[in-house]
Amino acid sequence: MKRAIVFGATGGIGQDICRDLAASGWSLYLHYNSKEQFAMNLAQDLFDKYPNQDFMPIQLDFNSSDEQLTEFVQNLLPVNAAVFAQGVTNYGFLGDEDLANIAKLIRINLAVPIKLTKLLEPQLMKQSFSRIVYLGSVYGGDGSALESVYSATKGGLTRFAQAYAREVASNNLTVNVIAPGAVKTNMNAIFSKNTIEKVQEEIPLGRWAKGKDISYWVKTLLDKRNSYLTGQTIYVTGGWLL
Repeated sequence: MKRAIVFGATGGIGQDICRDLAASGWSLYLHYNSKEQFAMNLAQDLFDKYPNQDFMPIQLDFNSSDEQLTEFVQNLLPVNAAVFAQGVTNYGFLGDEDLANIAKLIRINLAVPIKLTKLLEPQLMKQSFSRIVYLGSVYGGDGSALESVYSATKGGLTRFAQAYAREVASNNLTVNVIAPGAVKTNMNAIFSKNTIEKVQEEIPLGRWAKGKDISYWVKTLLDKRNSYLTGQTIYVTGGWLL
């Protein structure tokens, strides 16, 4: 049985990733932080559709200590894949930013995913094939004013994946980044209708992405046949900011 852990499974994109992977035969750990009931409902919904697969909600706060992260990974059943779909941002000038919030963005978007990757490595290496996918951002390649720390963390994921992929390639472990452009999720609900419309006008395909536009590429990267693509960042932006 092939099994993946999806970090941020209750997020706007994470939900669609879980649904697409479940439809492709994956059993899943559905990671959540505070949305326990949502994760339970999602797991039940997936189990009703795919009763021969396992769907297990699992809680982890990315503020956890290194010891707690280690214990979390040690308690997992073996996984073939890890998808890091969690992420936070803050919109504003760096000069106005709270130092604690800067640390939070770096921890959740970059530091903890790297730590969890290190901890997951031994069991991923034991599989006949294994995959890691990080959700980056178009701003990791073309930094956004007023989201400078967020841009730095997503750019960091791109460089980390490029380097780490070279370390583990001989073990049939591929490591890649999917970098969305503008996606209709709660993270972007802070923007006004006018701002959303202006961004849409700048996108050559003429619309914001849906979660399924991103989850399709995650599913493709996790496919066993996709064994030769590694260390790459794939920009899924509708032609925006390229």
